[in-house]
Amino acid sequence: MTARWVNFLYGLVGRRRTQAANRRLGCVLAVVAGAINAGGFLAVHRYTSHMTGIVSSVADNFAIGSVALGLAGLVALATFVSGAACTALLINWARRQGLHSKYALALMVEAALLLLFGLAGGNLASFAHLMVPSTVLLLCFIMGLQNAIITKISDAEIRTTHMTGIATDIGIELGRLVYWNRNATANSVHFVKANRDKLFIHCAILTSFFAGGVVGAMAFKAVGFAATIPIACTLAMLALPPILADLRMRRFGHRSAHGR
Repeated sequence: MTARWVNFLYGLVGRRRTQAANRRLGCVLAVVAGAINAGGFLAVHRYTSHMTGIVSSVADNFAIGSVALGLAGLVALATFVSGAACTALLINWARRQGLHSKYALALMVEAALLLLFGLAGGNLASFAHLMVPSTVLLLCFIMGLQNAIITKISDAEIRTTHMTGIATDIGIELGRLVYWNRNATANSVHFVKANRDKLFIHCAILTSFFAGGVVGAMAFKAVGFAATIPIACTLAMLALPPILADLRMRRFGHRSAHGR
């Protein structure tokens, strides 16, 4: 890997952020989220990034007396929240340590968990009664982990698993875009103007999620759970440069301390 590529990858996940880097990373993670969500559905017949649907199903199941299914939904919700909490813990700990990899650590954890999902999938048919619920929870944790990463990085400007909010924001900006300011000037307080920049990034995230879903579903149908391997490798490659920078910093610092 050339120094130019290393610097590019470091810029995507490193601790010093730019709006352009946030948006590039958001699109990459939206592709990953779409692929995991679609592939996960083919594996366990559940969309694990869709907490709105899960909360609604919990309410429905409790209303009709299916307590066990309702409790299962609550556990899935709690697992998603736990994934987001894990990201917050890793980022805040790394920030206190002054690490370059404060965002990369959570991505590396996600890569490892995706490999675990791939390994678990190989035994899904043999131990379905145990593996299917465990796999659902694993995917919920991964989705919570990833969504919190880009939310923290972008100060909640971008989310990669919550397409309901993305679609809503797109609709709002499109409404502003086509609004006819008949009696208002550009300086008027009643002048309506679309945020084209916001509209563009939300459309890019939605398109990336859709593309990831198509690719993920096709890959899963073609090669099964092995489709998780390139996704995990992509995340690991993104996370590696900042982690290596911290390891080098620690190594040279350790040598300097012994030299004194």
